[in-house]
Amino acid sequence: MDVSMTVWVLTVLGLCALIAVDFFIGRKPHDVSIKEAGIWTVVWIALAALFGVGVSIWGSGQAGGEFFAGFITEKSLSVDNLFVFILIMAKFSVPSHLQQRVLLFGVLIALVLRAIFIAAGAAIIASFSWVFYIFGAFLLYTAWKLIQDAMSDEEEDWDENRVLKSIEKKFGVADKYHGTKLFIQQHGKKVMTPLFVVMLAIGMTDVLFAMDSIPAIFGLTQDPYIVFTANAFALMGLRQLYFLIGGLLKKLVHLSYGLSVILGFIGVKLILHALHESGVHVPEISIPVSLSVICGVLIITTITSLIASKKQAEKDAAEGAQKDSIEA
Repeated sequence: MDVSMTVWVLTVLGLCALIAVDFFIGRKPHDVSIKEAGIWTVVWIALAALFGVGVSIWGSGQAGGEFFAGFITEKSLSVDNLFVFILIMAKFSVPSHLQQRVLLFGVLIALVLRAIFIAAGAAIIASFSWVFYIFGAFLLYTAWKLIQDAMSDEEEDWDENRVLKSIEKKFGVADKYHGTKLFIQQHGKKVMTPLFVVMLAIGMTDVLFAMDSIPAIFGLTQDPYIVFTANAFALMGLRQLYFLIGGLLKKLVHLSYGLSVILGFIGVKLILHALHESGVHVPEISIPVSLSVICGVLIITTITSLIASKKQAEKDAAEGAQKDSIEA
């Protein structure tokens, strides 16, 4: 898809305008209701759908299909990220009315850093086609790790990385939250508030997740414009999605299995593409097939997760009733 610099500039300005509107609406810290989160989740998905239709009309059907496949993949991977976001919020005891502000700035940090990753990835792919082998192998490894983590009985936890710890040590951190302030004066020294530390934690954590999501979307399209916009729309609705399905995440017990299948599928697709670029006659997986596989896996994963969660809830209820009767 041939995109002029004018279109790039207009797209970035449009995204900035959407972010500004989102910030203006949620500028006052408050507890986000399910209704508010639901409305804005629908709005962001509708905007992404309209953009995808626009890409199909003014670009090509192929480009539109690549955008939708990339958006759905990035969105599904971002849902998995919400598990860690919940752990971070709990670890730092973030007040509920400040969580939306944390997510907004955390996502903005992640969006800027991902744009840098995408530009670097596009430059590397343009110069070295063999990088597809590395991307494909990495996605297959990530898929295997996801399965192992899903099968593990250990509870997931989150620990601060060295970069974040070094920043805290250098600048210092206040002992409590001070509203929406990011820095305060304490004992004659300017120190960070816990709110700013959490924002950095969310942004840095999302960049770590980009290590698998960026290669995944490059497996669906090598167009930097589509890669960037699909990531942007997937990330910008993440804040509302956090409040909408935060309580439902525990019910998606098979999500990691589904994501591992998707990443493994895209990893195979990348390796086949690399072989094709090397002159080896192998079949390549089309975008319609990719889109069908991704959507099919997500639908099946959601259905089986809800069934399994319902059975577990019934089992727990039965065991609780039995225990109460024994005690009685």
